[in-house]
Amino acid sequence: MLRIGLTGGIGSGKSTVAALLAARGAVVVDADRIAREVVEPGTPGLASVAEAFGRGILTPEGALDRAALAGIVFADPEARARLDAVVHPLVRHRTAELVAAAAADAVVVNDVPLLVETGQASSYDVVLVVQADTETRVARLVQRGLTEQDARARIAAQATDEQRRAVADVVLDNSGSPGELAEQVERFWVEHVEPGRS
Repeated sequence: MLRIGLTGGIGSGKSTVAALLAARGAVVVDADRIAREVVEPGTPGLASVAEAFGRGILTPEGALDRAALAGIVFADPEARARLDAVVHPLVRHRTAELVAAAAADAVVVNDVPLLVETGQASSYDVVLVVQADTETRVARLVQRGLTEQDARARIAAQATDEQRRAVADVVLDNSGSPGELAEQVERFWVEHVEPGRS
């Protein structure tokens, strides 16, 4: 099994890279998707988050009000650390289950936005970082519906490009066109994945 840690800041294009790798046969384990799964209504994770932050972070239907929670944790590093202490162990446990279920010779891509922040770089055979300049990322996030202020706050709450490059085996630059990114992913696959598969 080849374990690839894929990371990059919000709006960098990590999901696009994950999809391109999946199209080549990689098994993608998406930490963001798992983080949503572990706080779905009725889960112990959601109960723990509500206990930590109060019922104000729940919708009238009892689901997580993501906007309300984001308003708390992106403005307060201590609150974010409390949230991480609840959610990260649940995500790690579920991730381990999914990786264990993959074939022994699989290429497993762990899509982990906070790989650097959570000190997980050494857990992977290859760390692949996707980067794009800040203004490009802000523009992408605004297109997704965030305000510019929220976009910049979320970018500032994550590791810097320099911190990500420090743990990277390979860096992909996604400031250009989708075609340019696809070419970089193809080169990564040929140079870093296929040699270990033969």
